[in-house]
Amino acid sequence: MGMIGYIREEIEIIRERDPAIKTPLEVFLYPSFKAILKYRIAHKLYMRQHYFLARWISQRTARKTGIEIHPGATIGRGLFIDHGHGVIIGETAVVGNNVTLFQGVTLGGNGKEKGKRHPTIGDNVMISAGAKVLGSFKIGENSKIGAGSVVLSEVPPNSTVVGVPGRVVKRDNVRVPQADMEQINLPDPVLNDIQQLKKEIEILKEKIGGLNV
Repeated sequence: MGMIGYIREEIEIIRERDPAIKTPLEVFLYPSFKAILKYRIAHKLYMRQHYFLARWISQRTARKTGIEIHPGATIGRGLFIDHGHGVIIGETAVVGNNVTLFQGVTLGGNGKEKGKRHPTIGDNVMISAGAKVLGSFKIGENSKIGAGSVVLSEVPPNSTVVGVPGRVVKRDNVRVPQADMEQINLPDPVLNDIQQLKKEIEILKEKIGGLNV
């Protein structure tokens, strides 16, 4: 796809997924719009081994937008970065099609690996604000990562992950995240455990109270 094609595609993606937009021209004000288009240019240069120029474009864009995408990363079509400040995508990250990232998301390495050291994100994944995905594993397609989660291991397709470290709390949620931008009302496994403990304590109290001393 040529640059004109990418521009048209990014305009449609932003208009489709951001309810705050009122006019088509607003798209050109979005940091994510600029960051993704600059990434496309830098990536082509990187693949032609023009490493310095590619990194120069990448770092200049990061300073202007707050979004740092390494030119070596592989990104599919339909990426949407909402707000975007603090988003980091590492060199060996692979991002599938129709992925949505919110502000503060990191697709990083764990500091110990060589070669492929950043995550692979499947198609139709949504990663909520402040989430960190660290290491060379895959987030399965159609999955959703909750806000503030830290994901350190593989996630099956159609899953919802929350917590630190991230835990799968829901499977086979086949709603496509690009059409379902809900990132708040996700399951809370810690709260569920606390509520279960409270119920068990109440049952024990009743049993103790019924004992004849």
